[in-house]
Order: sequence, then structure tokens, then C-alpha cells
Amino acid sequence: MNSEEPVEGTVREVVKGGLLVDVGVRAFLPASLVERGYLEDLSKYLGHVINARVIELNRSRKKVILSRKAILEEEYAHLRKEIFENLQEGQVVKGVVRRITQFGAFVDIGGVDGLLHISEMSWHRISHPSEVVKVGDELEIMVLRVDRENEKISLGLKQVLPNPWDTVKEKYPVDSIVKAKVVRLAPFGAFVQLEPGVEGLVHISHLADRHVVSPDEVVNEGEEIDVKVLSVDQEEKRIRLSIREVPGEKQNRREYHEYENNNPKEADDVVTIGDMVGDLFDKKE
Repeated sequence: MNSEEPVEGTVREVVKGGLLVDVGVRAFLPASLVERGYLEDLSKYLGHVINARVIELNRSRKKVILSRKAILEEEYAHLRKEIFENLQEGQVVKGVVRRITQFGAFVDIGGVDGLLHISEMSWHRISHPSEVVKVGDELEIMVLRVDRENEKISLGLKQVLPNPWDTVKEKYPVDSIVKAKVVRLAPFGAFVQLEPGVEGLVHISHLADRHVVSPDEVVNEGEEIDVKVLSVDQEEKRIRLSIREVPGEKQNRREYHEYENNNPKEADDVVTIGDMVGDLFDKKE
């Protein structure tokens, strides 16, 4: 037996700080060198045959120190090198979600972690990766980029899911009237969601048949409305919509705003607690 030599042995005992391993002689395997990462419970190794490397040998004192971590690190480096050599962009692989962050999820694709960015998880907007995946999920994902120099892998989930934009022309033909939900307002109009992953723009000039200074004069975020499809650009992922051209919609909204303008809330319309209980005090008097 020599220093740095790989050996095979059976774990005989769990002791303070590590394991005693029978490799022909009694050897000590420190707890910090059992795995690549931290390990709390060493008892699961009792009776198991393991491979380790001799990192310290003192024959006169019959002292042998082992490292299983050294063997595992070598195996991991070989596996990592093999994966980076063979992995191709556009390839679909299987993986397991190991960790979730604010900006995405790290997915183990066979011994190497790749980043599944939040923007590549779904065709529709999400606020946090946990809306789509959780730790332990098994996924089929696409390899988007392989940076061999920096050993980084970018992954995509939405690329293996149906793209809702592939069928927008059939589902939302020009001149059709469809339901939509207002998702956000901009100075130039309102963005509305036709379905998860498909949004269109109602330009401010198409919000009403009158001059509109700000979109919130006509619609509010979260409001469900009817819109008319004016045009669909599938390649650029743009849909132009109109509220103004929906039959009956402009009349309803015009009447509502005329009512608002002609019936402003006055101070006299506000009911106070004094108004409600004043009569009671008057009666007592």
C-alpha cells in the first residue's frame, strides 16, 4: 500500500469524526472526506464496500488516512468533461430541479447543473420560478447554449412546450371579437392578454371614440373586456386590437362617461356617521 493509491475497503465502524475502514489494515476516513459535500449521517455506510484514496500513510505508527472525496471528485471531473464534449445546443435532455432562485432554477442533467432562467420557463409572464417548477421536479428541457470555456449551460423549458403563437391566426382571425384581460397600461395604450403567452395592444387611439389623454380613463388593469382584432403579425408576435370598433362597446362606454361627467360626486352625496346617528341625539333632546 502506497500514498495516493486507490484502495477498496469495508466500513466497519462509525467513530467520532469519521469512519473506520478495513482495507487489509485499519484505516480512518474523516467525515469531511466521505462525500463531495457535507454529510450529516455516516451510519448509512456501515457494512458498505467503498473506494477511497490513501492520502496519508505512516507505516511505523500503522496510521492510514483515506479520502473517498478524492475519488468522487475525479469521477465528477471526468463526467463533467464528457458531458461538455457531447452536449449539443438544441438537444433535449432530462433533468432534476436541484435549487430555485429569484432568477431561475438549477437543473441537474446527469451530474452537471445547468441554469433554467425564469424567462425560458414559460411562454407567459411569471413572477417567480416556483410558479412553474419546484425542487425535485423531473423535467424535459432543451439545451440552449453551451459555454465550454466557462463551463456554463443554459436550458429552456418553454421550447419543448407548445408555443401559443403558432396558432394565433387561426384562433384570433382579423375582425373577430374576442375576450381579453387588461394586464398593464402604458402612455400609448393598454396591453391585454388573450390567453397565457399571447398579448396584444389596444392603442390609445382605439380605446374610445373620443380623445383619451390617459388609458386609465377607459380601462383598468385586471379588467376583462371585449376587443376587435385589427391585425395579427405572427412572426413579430404582435396583435393590434380595438375597443372602439367593438359593436355596442363604444356606446356603453360613452354613456357611462357621460353619466360620470354629468353626475359628479358632491359633498352632499357623502353620508357621514353624523348623518346616520344625528336623529337619535335629536330625539333624546
